[in-house]
Amino acid sequence: MKTTDIDPNALDSFRQVFKGSLIDSSDPRYDGARRVWNGMIDRHPALIAQCTEASDVISALRFARENDFMVAVRGGGHHVAGYAVCDDGLVIDMSSMRDIQVDPENRTVRVGAGARWADVDEATQPFGLATPGGEVSETGIAGLTLGGGVGYTRRKYGLSCDNLLSVEMVTAEGQLIKASKSENSDLFWALRGGGGNFGIVTTFEYRLHPVGPDVTTLNPFYPIGKARQVLKKWREFAADAPEEATTAFAMWVVPSHPDIPENLHGADDHVRS
Repeated sequence: MKTTDIDPNALDSFRQVFKGSLIDSSDPRYDGARRVWNGMIDRHPALIAQCTEASDVISALRFARENDFMVAVRGGGHHVAGYAVCDDGLVIDMSSMRDIQVDPENRTVRVGAGARWADVDEATQPFGLATPGGEVSETGIAGLTLGGGVGYTRRKYGLSCDNLLSVEMVTAEGQLIKASKSENSDLFWALRGGGGNFGIVTTFEYRLHPVGPDVTTLNPFYPIGKARQVLKKWREFAADAPEEATTAFAMWVVPSHPDIPENLHGADDHVRS
């Protein structure tokens, strides 16, 4: 479906109530707006609705339903399968909804669904607080939390979804509701790991924990020939390691990165723990 196939009256009505930006293929911002983290994804939506608040999400969802549009929802756009963008449909883009409100006294933070973990960490660390997020700072909070959320502090504080206190979300019917342990509790249970299948979350509220300001990261590399020996030792260490120590083990081709010795760049015979 092309923008020219959309009922112009319906599109005009949509523009009148939508506070954000509507981008189609004629807009010079189009190629940048449809791009996601995985550069192999090359999809062409008919329309991209860059939302600024929950009412924009409601308007976009209503427009899609009334005009029989396929919908993709974009938070951080980091999912490797490219679920944040679709061909010929409507992308409901929340990447501009990045408002963050920290309550250091109650150790909570409210975060817009378009925020990334770097945004959250930057807002909470001045208070010596953090919530379990992703291992990649550019990952969006929404997809990671709704999928579970594995991060560096998981041994001590659990997954991102374990620290989710409440959400505000738009249902498929276009209603803005809240879900928590005390309100729409069944839905809240499903959201914590069930993925983006139950509506469009616009705001997340998390529990915060004391973390930092000093955090240590160690990335030792070993030749592949020592994999069996290293894996055994790593397993023994991980079994008795303190909760503050999160560990991982991987076999990989070493990337060209300034933090890695140049003589290892491109090597495919190393393990990392």
